Amino acid sequence: MRAHAPRVRVAAAIAVALGLAAAAGCGSSTTTTSKPSTTTSSPPTSTAVKTSDCGTKPGVVATGTPIPLGGIVTNQPGTSFTDIANMANAYFTCVNDNGGVNGHPIKYYIETEQTNPTQIAAEAKQLVQTDHVVGIVGNTSIIECSVDSAYWAKLGFYIIDSGIAPECYGTPNSAAVNMGPRYSSDGAVQYALSQHVSKIVFDQSNVPGTGYIAAGPSALAKAAKVPIVQLTENVPISDADAVAIKEVDDAGPSGAVILNFTPPEALVILQAAQKLNIEDHVKLWGCSTPCNTDFLATSLGAKWNDKLFVNAELLPPDDTNTPTMNLYKAIYEQYGKKTVTGGIGSFSQMGFTEAEIAVHALQTITGAYTVKSVNAAFKGVTNFNTGMLCQLWTYGSYATHIPNNEDSTVTPDNGKMVTAQGCTLISAVDPQVAAYRKAAGTASLAPPLSTPDN
Repeated sequence: MRAHAPRVRVAAAIAVALGLAAAAGCGSSTTTTSKPSTTTSSPPTSTAVKTSDCGTKPGVVATGTPIPLGGIVTNQPGTSFTDIANMANAYFTCVNDNGGVNGHPIKYYIETEQTNPTQIAAEAKQLVQTDHVVGIVGNTSIIECSVDSAYWAKLGFYIIDSGIAPECYGTPNSAAVNMGPRYSSDGAVQYALSQHVSKIVFDQSNVPGTGYIAAGPSALAKAAKVPIVQLTENVPISDADAVAIKEVDDAGPSGAVILNFTPPEALVILQAAQKLNIEDHVKLWGCSTPCNTDFLATSLGAKWNDKLFVNAELLPPDDTNTPTMNLYKAIYEQYGKKTVTGGIGSFSQMGFTEAEIAVHALQTITGAYTVKSVNAAFKGVTNFNTGMLCQLWTYGSYATHIPNNEDSTVTPDNGKMVTAQGCTLISAVDPQVAAYRKAAGTASLAPPLSTPDN
């Protein structure tokens, strides 16, 4: 289904309980370093930015031949990732208004799907055969990577996406800016274990891939010798009170409840716990990265300050003051506010970052923008400082891709999400993280940016 065819580390770290693997040797030209499991830095003082900073020719609208790009996102009751593609489109529109890519505007086609393999495969062909896209950017879907990975590989496309399904991370032709539900849930569980909880209750939406997602938290809990209970819920959630009671009863007063849901579904569970006055009946609540949004923090209110700890796959926007973060907020205000319904938070940051990487790659091309040239440029991105991630981002020639595997933890603070733990490597107790680091090494920590990336 075509949605539209548009014109186009920051706080003191807390030591984790699990030992993290040392960096492995690098298998490509990517510069790698070994570093401790937690790192701390402070954001630099930043001057104000203008949206025109997104482009190379401020105020000059690009009029050349468009560069067609596309993306496929899930949009169905209980699960929507349209904010990601819509924010990518906002970034592209900003670039188009400020010089484009060497004078060429980006035309971005967004397809939405409802977890139907036949529909998803047809949308991929629509983008390639009808829209003639030369690159795929911003894909965020429960099963799209599983459905289309072989198709993209056959055609020579190297996707820049937000991963969910195993193939988003376990194949050569997909590299995500996020860690996805498995590795982000790893991070949430890892933080809870660092707080010496006696039990983990991990609850997630009942959609395809739950076993793959649950395997990461299970590995971490097992290594720490902490029992873990695995739950799933049908979404949209119809009886949030029953869900919250079950989670709290299973966790006990010294346990932790970890949620892996989109923000609206996580919110109804947390609000139910508050309504029932059982939010304090566990040691802590945790959540994977979708909960890192001011929408959720504002909706919960001050009662959840320092009670909920959210894995933040990208730098926390509320207490990160850099030119890139300020550019993201400015682009959201001018170009994204009407379509990015979740506001400032991880989903819109993902879309911004995917578009940012794509534009950076496109600007390196001399000559025609073809499937071959564009995807070679995407694959060739190396050690790029997005200004949104703890690590420098590299695509690279690897059998698997988890280029973002170090992040932070945030907690609500009077309607904002602020840092509770700075940039921390995700534990290599998860065997897939260990395998990726063995192949690619551990990327260097991203230095603070002094100027916006574009």
